[in-house]
Amino acid sequence: MTDVNILGIETSCDETAASVVRDGYQMLSNVIASQIDIHKAFGGVVPEVAARSHVEVMLPVIEEALVDAFPNIDDRWNEVDAIAVTHGPGLSGSLLIGVLTARTLALIKNKPLYGVNHVLGHVYANFISPGGVMKLDDRRQTTDTRDIINSNLRNTNYPCDTSNKWIAPEFPVLALIVSGGHTQLVLFEDHYDYKLLGQTQDDAVGEAFDKVAKVIGLDYPGGPSIQKAAENGGDSRKYDFPKSVLDNPYDFSFSGLKTAVLRKVQLICDKDHTFPSFELADFLGGQQVKDVAASFQRVAIETLVDKTMKAYQEFSPKTVVIAGGVAANSELRRQLKERLPIGIEYASINLCTDNAAMIASLGYYHSLSSEADNPHVLEINTSLSM
Repeated sequence: MTDVNILGIETSCDETAASVVRDGYQMLSNVIASQIDIHKAFGGVVPEVAARSHVEVMLPVIEEALVDAFPNIDDRWNEVDAIAVTHGPGLSGSLLIGVLTARTLALIKNKPLYGVNHVLGHVYANFISPGGVMKLDDRRQTTDTRDIINSNLRNTNYPCDTSNKWIAPEFPVLALIVSGGHTQLVLFEDHYDYKLLGQTQDDAVGEAFDKVAKVIGLDYPGGPSIQKAAENGGDSRKYDFPKSVLDNPYDFSFSGLKTAVLRKVQLICDKDHTFPSFELADFLGGQQVKDVAASFQRVAIETLVDKTMKAYQEFSPKTVVIAGGVAANSELRRQLKERLPIGIEYASINLCTDNAAMIASLGYYHSLSSEADNPHVLEINTSLSM
C-alpha cells in the first residue's frame, strides 16, 4: 500500500488541528489553531469555551490543511484516502466537535473513517519524518512504504536531521508518554502490540507543572513557564523535594511533590495552610520563584528519567521515545540523552504538543490492521484507555 493520504483531525482539548500525512510518515500539512491565549486568563482550560472555539475554526482549519497539502490540485478531497479523528480521551465537548465533523465529512465525501486514541497518537509523532512539512518535489516514491517505514533511511530526499540520516523507530520501542493529563511507560513490541508498564496514580506530570506554576505566579501553561524560570538563573539544588515510592516501580505519583512545593512556598512566605494558595506568589521574590521552579523541575524530571532507565535496563528495547507536551522540556531531553546508552531521537517541538499529524500517522497504521469505523455510530470516549 503506497501513497495513502490520511486527513487527521484533533480536538481533544484546546487545539483545533488538521493535517495530511502520507503513508504514516510524510507530513504534507500541519495546521493548528491554538486557544492558549483564550484560556491563559483562567489559568487553565475552560471546557465550554474550548468547545465553542472549536466550532468557530474547525472547517477553516481543515480547508487550510487540504490547501497546504495539495496546493495545485482542484479536487483536493479526491487526494484524501481516509479520515482519522481523535475520539478519546479528552474533554467531551471538544471531542464531540471533531468526531461529528469527521463523521459528516466521511459520509459526504465517501471516505473510510478511523477513530483513534489521542494518547497513543502522541507516540506516533515519533514516526513522522523530521524536517517539517514536505513539499511536492521532496517526496520520494516507493513500491512498498511499509518496508521503508521499518528500515533505516539514509541519503534520501526525505527531510533529515543535520547528519542527513533518519531512523524510524525500531521495535521493541519503550515510550515515555508525558502529555497534559497522562504519564505512562509503555513497551511496544509492534504497532498495536504493547504493554502498559506503569502510569500515574494521581496527577500527571503536566498537571503538576501547571499547578506549581500557578502557586509561584507563573503563566499557563506551566511547562514552558517553569522551564524558562529555571533556565533564567534558578538553583535546581536549592530545595530538596521528595520523590514518590510506589509498589509498582513503573507507576508515577506527583501529588506528593506538588504538595511539598506548596508547603515549601508557604514556609518561604511565612504563611500557614489557611492562606489562599493563589495569593502566595505575591510574597515571593524573583530569585525564590526561579529556585522553586528549578528545584521542582529537577525532581519531576529525575522521577521520569529514573523510571525510564529502570524499564530500559529490564526490557532492553531497541528504541526509546518520549511523547506528549512535556517531551518538549529541554531538561528531560538533556537527562535522557545523558543517561541512555543508546541514541535517542525526539519528535519536532511542534509535534510534541497536541496536533493532527500524529493522529493521521496513527490512523494510517490503524487502517493497515483494522476495519474502518461506521461513520453513523462512531462515539466519543472521554476516558478511553490504552
